[in-house]
Amino acid sequence: MSRPPFRVAPLDAGHDRAVFDSGSAPLDRYFREQVTQDIRRRVAACFVALTKERRIAGFYTLASASLLLADLPASLGKKLPRYPTVPAVRLGRLAVDQMFKGQGLGGALLADALDRAARSEIAAYAMLVDAKDESAAAFYWHHGFISLPDSPLTLFLPLATVLVASRVIMSPSVAGHCSGLAN
Repeated sequence: MSRPPFRVAPLDAGHDRAVFDSGSAPLDRYFREQVTQDIRRRVAACFVALTKERRIAGFYTLASASLLLADLPASLGKKLPRYPTVPAVRLGRLAVDQMFKGQGLGGALLADALDRAARSEIAAYAMLVDAKDESAAAFYWHHGFISLPDSPLTLFLPLATVLVASRVIMSPSVAGHCSGLAN
């Protein structure tokens, strides 16, 4: 079996962010100018997909969050404790460099983020994401995320389903894209 083309690792000072170009000016600006401040302030963690040459092919950020119990679909909310909020992990940003689009890297990064959140020792009910538009929401719907009833661009995926589904999500075709998952 050949080595996966990408390795996922926490962002560090040795990674060159200057040439990263996702095609989205706000995402690129955040990645170049703000992400290290968020890491230093401990409001987000950033993980990057690296090529063998250590070029950044994609990234995502994770942060703690909460979901209002009342915002969840009634069928799921009634199965949870009656706290006003339930803990969640927010996938704040996910981007792939234009040079690497169309290779399944976005899905592989999402799978890595889900795996990392589900295996954390800190409990969380779901992964939460705010899609920037319908196209982004379609990406998350494709991967099993559910829209909040009153906010269709805010989506979540219960993390209890991730460990069970990880056998499917991390099939050899997807897992072959990245190594170092949840390290």
